[in-house]
Amino acid sequence: MLTRIISAAVGIVIMVTMLIFHNTFVLPFVTAGIIAIMLYELLRAVKLEKNIPILVASLAYGMTVPFVYSPSYSMIESALTFAEYRENRNIILFGLALVCSMGIFVIWLNQHKKIRYEQIFFALASMFLVPNAMSTMVRIDRDNIHHGVFLIVMGLCGAWIADSGAYFTGVAIGKHKLCPEISPKKTIEGFIGGMISTAVVFVAAFAVYNNLIAKFPMKQEIGSYIAVAVTGLLCAVIGTVGDLSASMIKRQIGFKDYGKIMPGHGGLMDRFDSVLFVLPTFYCLITIANNLNIL
Repeated sequence: MLTRIISAAVGIVIMVTMLIFHNTFVLPFVTAGIIAIMLYELLRAVKLEKNIPILVASLAYGMTVPFVYSPSYSMIESALTFAEYRENRNIILFGLALVCSMGIFVIWLNQHKKIRYEQIFFALASMFLVPNAMSTMVRIDRDNIHHGVFLIVMGLCGAWIADSGAYFTGVAIGKHKLCPEISPKKTIEGFIGGMISTAVVFVAAFAVYNNLIAKFPMKQEIGSYIAVAVTGLLCAVIGTVGDLSASMIKRQIGFKDYGKIMPGHGGLMDRFDSVLFVLPTFYCLITIANNLNIL
């Protein structure tokens, strides 16, 4: 128990530091570090972590993505310059993805007797999913200058509050198994409890932030609160899908945990599995809400 608490405390300190210095290089730097560890853990799951060329190609793309999504605040404040940057950003990411992917395919052709196609396509899927999903933290911050930190926290809460709510609800009243073959402890009651708790926390946090913290409050019409509650519900659902997907991979591979970097908690993939699905979903939903002038 003490080990778990210490590991969690260290993780919290790192996350808080990242959020305090969100408008500097610290946010993309920490994000790149998280991505690197998660990619290593996933490559280890398919026994490719010792293949240095594939590891380097994956990390080269993965660790670059958060920096590409991180323009300076002065650039963001200039609409024309920011628009040009976004266009160039897409070209840079496409080119880098193409080079790294081709590199991995060349390595596969050279080592085709040792590496199977399942390993290669798992590595490619991980290389694209993890960096772009985790770099959503940077995109949220840079696209929302006044509310970036709050929205990053809410995006992470969309995954972790649902998990906690599902756990406590399941322990209290859980009777019907949700996916017994994949995650025996998850229950339908817990799943519903996670959805409700996330929606409630989202609405409460939105109200507190707007009324007590925000210098530039977001809209507070009934429609805005409904949108916030729906966002919480959807994040809870998507987070459960992410959690179950990661658990299914571990079961099929025969892993208990993806890593040991957080004693008592496992690897970063064990902590961020649902975040991989929730953050992009959250980003899409708040972007749509902003475009519709709801938030």
